[in-house]
Amino acid sequence: MKKTVYIFSDGELKRKDNTIFLETESEKKYIPVENISEIFIFGEVSINKRLLEFLSGAGIILHFFNYYEYYVGSYYPREHLNSGYIILKQVEHYLDESKRMILAKKFVQGAVENIKKVLIYYSNRGKNLDFSIEKINNLSQNIESVNTIEQLMAIEGNIREQYYKSMDNILNNEHFIFEERSKKPPKNKLNALISFSNSIIYTSCLSAIYKTHLDPRIGYLHSTNFRRFTLNLDVAEIFKPIIGDRVIFTLINKDIIKPQHFETKFSGIVLNEKGREIFVKEMEERMKSTFEYKKLGRHVSYRDLIRLELYKIEKHLIGEEEYLPFISGW
Repeated sequence: MKKTVYIFSDGELKRKDNTIFLETESEKKYIPVENISEIFIFGEVSINKRLLEFLSGAGIILHFFNYYEYYVGSYYPREHLNSGYIILKQVEHYLDESKRMILAKKFVQGAVENIKKVLIYYSNRGKNLDFSIEKINNLSQNIESVNTIEQLMAIEGNIREQYYKSMDNILNNEHFIFEERSKKPPKNKLNALISFSNSIIYTSCLSAIYKTHLDPRIGYLHSTNFRRFTLNLDVAEIFKPIIGDRVIFTLINKDIIKPQHFETKFSGIVLNEKGREIFVKEMEERMKSTFEYKKLGRHVSYRDLIRLELYKIEKHLIGEEEYLPFISGW
């Protein structure tokens, strides 16, 4: 199974013979290309054209993040899987408001059901979450009746706000209190974890899309525009609760991530280098972990699960099978 490489230190990334060579102030190491699918770069890393040509030949994607740990862009090999037919179908389902709403509602429903699965999981372990579950159940009853993307986004926003408020009950940790959602920059440690986690999941979904016939610029819940990719944001909504949020809760509840793993930067709070290393290690363990996927009758990893979700979207677009979002079984 190919893996994701994360680079947090400043340095130089280059081709050396037939492999990748990373040189920083503290280390020099080779990274075998045969085992890599993508590289996440958080540090100030210099690269050159020779490296990019080499990565293209190996089918390796580079993702870049800024000092707030937000995704800023990617380098990926020239599209070789793009299908004109699939792109036309994507556009058709975007321009037809009724078809767009069907997909947008599916993404929200998948996200909400997985949020509820997380809350029920911790409620069964003694956390006081009955009010949050009831509130989210009531809000979610309105999803089917809305007629516009704006109304749908408002419901989704209200549900996620209630979910975020419930995190204090799940964690019960004075060092990690939600307060309110803050992003650019995050204003506290829990928000810093949420933002970092979301960035990784958005980018993991983007990597998966690059390996399908889908175009990441055409989303349905998140409006297609001139500035960014949107389909990866749609798909990520389904997986943020059961991948990213579960990683956050595990790290805090097991006292693995601690206050000393954060720093103040540009009037906000971010993970320091050690904190990022701890987080991505746990995230990778989560992505690699497997479970029985009953639809296929075999075990799959969470990283494979994202790719399978995209194939389901493709089938929906070409009229082969109605798209049903993945909902966790636990």
